[in-house]
Amino acid sequence: MQYIITILFFAVSLFSGELSWSHDYKTALKDAKAQQKLVYIFITSDTCKWCKKFEATTLQNKDILKRLYNEFIPIHLSRDRHQIPKQFKKAPVPRHYFTDAEGNILYNSLGHRGVACFDAFMDNAEDKLKISN
Repeated sequence: MQYIITILFFAVSLFSGELSWSHDYKTALKDAKAQQKLVYIFITSDTCKWCKKFEATTLQNKDILKRLYNEFIPIHLSRDRHQIPKQFKKAPVPRHYFTDAEGNILYNSLGHRGVACFDAFMDNAEDKLKISN
């Protein structure tokens, strides 16, 4: 029953055009281990116009949303509201980190990115994981 509810939640979230963000880094790592996924960490500030633009454009793309749900545990950390682990830079933002389930940084980038570029970032993180294994 819980499995069906989880699937329905993801289906509704996927088609609503918004991600269901985690804000807890340690929990995201545990989920990544359990689900055998990578972690995507999006670091922002509450007043960052480029962060908001990225959320309103690239993160609204259905293909990007689908890929994030299927392959990553997405976590959003605002430097204004959340504790950011010390291995991640807090400024400037937006910052994008892709880690393995152990927290090892596979790929990172800074700034607003379009769909094709962000899709390539996800590829780069997965390729880096393959090389390191």
